[in-house]
Amino acid sequence: MKVVVLGAGVIGVTSAWYLARAGHEVTVIDRQDGPALETSFANAGEVSPGYASPWAAPGIPMKAMKWLFMRHAPLIIQPRADWATISWMARMLSNCTSAAYAVNKSRMVRLAEYSRNCLIALRADTGISYDERTKGTLQLFRTEKQVEAAAKDIKVLKADGVPFEVLDAVGCIAAEPGLATSRDKIAGGLRLPGDETGDCFKFTNALMELAKAAGVTFRWKVGIQALEAEAGRVVGVRTDAGRVTADAFVLALGSYSPALARPLGMSLPVYPVKGYSITVPITDASKAPESTVMDETYKVAITRLGDRIRAGGMAEIAGFDLTLREKRRETLVHSVEDLFGGAGDQTKATFWTGLRPMTPDGTPIVGRSSLSNLFLNTGHGTLGWTMAAGSGRLLADLMSGRAAEIEHADLGYARYLRAPLRSQTGRQPVAA
Repeated sequence: MKVVVLGAGVIGVTSAWYLARAGHEVTVIDRQDGPALETSFANAGEVSPGYASPWAAPGIPMKAMKWLFMRHAPLIIQPRADWATISWMARMLSNCTSAAYAVNKSRMVRLAEYSRNCLIALRADTGISYDERTKGTLQLFRTEKQVEAAAKDIKVLKADGVPFEVLDAVGCIAAEPGLATSRDKIAGGLRLPGDETGDCFKFTNALMELAKAAGVTFRWKVGIQALEAEAGRVVGVRTDAGRVTADAFVLALGSYSPALARPLGMSLPVYPVKGYSITVPITDASKAPESTVMDETYKVAITRLGDRIRAGGMAEIAGFDLTLREKRRETLVHSVEDLFGGAGDQTKATFWTGLRPMTPDGTPIVGRSSLSNLFLNTGHGTLGWTMAAGSGRLLADLMSGRAAEIEHADLGYARYLRAPLRSQTGRQPVAA
């Protein structure tokens, strides 16, 4: 089967890799001049299945009000009156219940655990290298209240059989010796030994080369304008370099996916939640993190990537604005220096921002769309790197008619549909 993948971030490239391995003729189209140059470029670097959690959680509305007055706030809302922002936030708030959180986290962990296993297998099969480490993730709590709040996550981890360790301050320092000078700031931690780290940009570029060797064609600097559909299926994609046809299409454009889907009668609830990162050269390895430390207070992940520290986090509701805001940098620097002071040279740090494609329930949209030959692999939010391999493998299995290795019905677009609504002209169902 001839397949066109739209988007060459980590999600698009992993989709292409697994589709090629399944025997399909694959072409990837992207507007950039190489892979992973947008959201996948400088993310936090953590492959953290156990930490896979929806932003929509019990207590978030009250916390959000408090965060508005914090100097180093994990959530920033820029005033916007557009319908996309208002409707997405309303849907997210509707998921801030204990019941919804348990369901959403469980399915996110399911996909993320599967993805980590797929990544391990891919690494063993190919020998791919990307500054990877397999030393787990430490969720660090600065207050007893945070320690107590972890109970809801621990309950889900137990139910899904995910290994974890509950640590006191001494245990946290044993896992991450670089925290030794910050002992008085640590109330406890939740360690997830099965988690990994690695450079998503390096991985995506290395996998692209493997995919090319497997026969995948990459078309760079090609602007994607529209999908053309007839009789319930996509018949082509219109680009600024001409029309492209195929037997099937994969929409993996992250935050830009809804714009292509909307004219086809689909309303994908994927919103561009802005995140920031700094990359700091290590000057004293003894003070640097060994793996990833998630600073729960500021929602900042601090990760060791070779001879660099990558700190990424925050969620800014600002539409498609890519302005680098110095206040956000200050928060990242504060988190790193407060916990791992003197580990890196902040004067040589690089500052970056990207748009995370987030759904209101936190779970990505993976599977068939309401058009028979259009498949979706989008909406991974902060977990695109964590979920990439599993999402790509799952999608390739579904498109190839093979039995999926995990339950996937609740990962698809159908969960956002009301009862099918059809107009007198027989259009496809529309989204809720």
